[in-house]
Amino acid sequence: MIGFFDSGFGGLIVLKGVRKKLPDYSYIYLGDNDRAPYGSRCKEEIFWYTAEGVEELFRRGAKLVVLACNTSSAVALRRLQREWLPETYPDKKVLGIFCPTVEYLADLKVRNVGIFATEATVSSEAYIREIGKVSLETLVVQQACPLLVPLIESGKLDRLEITVKNYADGLLSKNKKIEAVILGCTHYATIENIFRRHIPESIKIISQEDVVAKSLENYLARHEEVESMLKRGGDCEFLTTGNSAHI
Repeated sequence: MIGFFDSGFGGLIVLKGVRKKLPDYSYIYLGDNDRAPYGSRCKEEIFWYTAEGVEELFRRGAKLVVLACNTSSAVALRRLQREWLPETYPDKKVLGIFCPTVEYLADLKVRNVGIFATEATVSSEAYIREIGKVSLETLVVQQACPLLVPLIESGKLDRLEITVKNYADGLLSKNKKIEAVILGCTHYATIENIFRRHIPESIKIISQEDVVAKSLENYLARHEEVESMLKRGGDCEFLTTGNSAHI
């Protein structure tokens, strides 16, 4: 079984893309809606909340867990892989969504990139670090969007239009030559249409739904020892730690 973990329901759009591309596997999704958003929390909280979520997915049968949360991927993934997994679950795997996104961006060969993300993701500079590994010439500017996840999770859609516009204006003012923007939080993909209204058509918007699906397909093809452990059947279980009116 393949597990997906997110701080809320934003990762559902990533799971949707993966199930469309890889329909034969069984899936389990956990959204930590009770403690969302993660973006304004400290690193230690993000790490342990993520570890708890991953552990619950392992307990329920997942052999591989995808962190469908940019904040968890930015803050917790490296430590989970290097310290936590080898000690506690050496036979299981945890993957993030940063590397697939950065690899996709590298193929576009753009030199000016904008990132919309949570405060924690922006302050971690994970995108800047990972993009720098594949292209030293790419200029990256970031825009923290602390209000978006709470608005999306609470369903206050009437306030999203002006909020997205303000963040888009803020990012675009930092670099007039931006060629592509990354929606660096899976929640943002659920309102990609609003971002599109406030970002010039000449700028490509990179959402992670299809990017992660293709990357996971390639990963499983390269790692038969992981792929062979995964349950098939096409079923999917959805879990949450709290209540959200829009799950």
